[in-house]
Amino acid sequence: MKPTTSTPPAAPAKTIWPAVASPGQPAAHLHDAQGGELDAAVDSPGEADVPPKPPTPASEGERILDELRTTIRRYVVMPSEEALIAATLWAAATHLQTVWQHAPRLAVVGPAKRCGKSRLLEVLHEAVHEPLITVSASAAAIFRSIDGSNPPTLMVDEVDTIFGSAKVAEKNEEMRGLLNAGHMRNRPTLRVSGPNHDVQKFSTFAMAALAGIGDLPDTIMDRSVVIRMRRRADVEKVTSWRYGRDDLTVRAMRERLAVWLASVRDEAIALEPKLPVDDRAADTWEPLISVADLAGGRWPTIARTACKAMTDYESGRDQDGGLKIRILTDIRKAFASGGNPPALRTADLLNFLNEDPEAPWAEISSAGLTPLKLRALLTDYGISSGNRRFPGGNQAKGFTLAQFTDAWTRYCPPEQPAPEAAPATGA
Repeated sequence: MKPTTSTPPAAPAKTIWPAVASPGQPAAHLHDAQGGELDAAVDSPGEADVPPKPPTPASEGERILDELRTTIRRYVVMPSEEALIAATLWAAATHLQTVWQHAPRLAVVGPAKRCGKSRLLEVLHEAVHEPLITVSASAAAIFRSIDGSNPPTLMVDEVDTIFGSAKVAEKNEEMRGLLNAGHMRNRPTLRVSGPNHDVQKFSTFAMAALAGIGDLPDTIMDRSVVIRMRRRADVEKVTSWRYGRDDLTVRAMRERLAVWLASVRDEAIALEPKLPVDDRAADTWEPLISVADLAGGRWPTIARTACKAMTDYESGRDQDGGLKIRILTDIRKAFASGGNPPALRTADLLNFLNEDPEAPWAEISSAGLTPLKLRALLTDYGISSGNRRFPGGNQAKGFTLAQFTDAWTRYCPPEQPAPEAAPATGA
């Protein structure tokens, strides 16, 4: 009988690990997870002939926003990438102002001359919808110029001549009121005109860019996307701006922006973008974020990053409101330093505030922060000192912890947890 021969067991199949791209090498040249080179033609028959999936082509909106951002950077040294993104989106948003419920102001401010404020306005002048630029104008001239369903984009250079000091600003309260009202749709101004003294209604709604030295009034800053320019360093180079050459290039972009945004107008009306901010900051940034969402690509992400970074930076910077937020935050620190007692003497609180080397209180007057100035800062919150009883039966002027808890919750940023101590290492 012929002996039976057994079939030798088959060799175990080679395990193919998912291919991993090596940085700096072509995508077709892959390595397995063990470090061995993979030949796609051998290990994956037929797949080597499949062409890689082409990247999704950029939309017209994404392309034109990229070009405008690059162009602004060519002529102006912006203070940050976020500021550059904001200026690009603001210029684009002017072409759809008939859609928006709010008309954000672009506040281009700097601490001194030669910070690039006027140059940025020059470049944006050629990119925005129907620019109307002026250096000095009356409020009456302005609202008569912007009246209409699709008004021009107001651009005011050297706005510090209007709001540069308290005395000058007081004479231009009408202009400040116009700029504040024009941030929101349906806030007209009324004037009596004609021989019959008829009441005439003028629209105030229009996009506006304002450039000057120093901050604008806080009510305008609160309605603005704020670009804080700085003087260009010697190593920072830009291309010279020449009329008859560079303005024509940007104007061609303006035409493309207008055509693209007109094509997505219905989509823009239906948009309700999710925003990283709320309240007035959301009103101001919504048109810019909407434009980014309409463009797609990277723009929705970088626009929201810029929005959050810039609004966080501006939070509490205005001179009056900033001090009123700062005093709450510093009083919270004063209570925390004492273990959050039920009450603090006014004298002890003032000593703590005036002795803080990083706080502005010691320099707020020749005597530092006084009880009178402290009362003025806290009046709007309904907080005032009173006679309190302290340990030992002593009475003195002071504040209770409970007086501040609501204001801290509403106005102050969340307290940052103390950093954990590093674990001790043995010898």
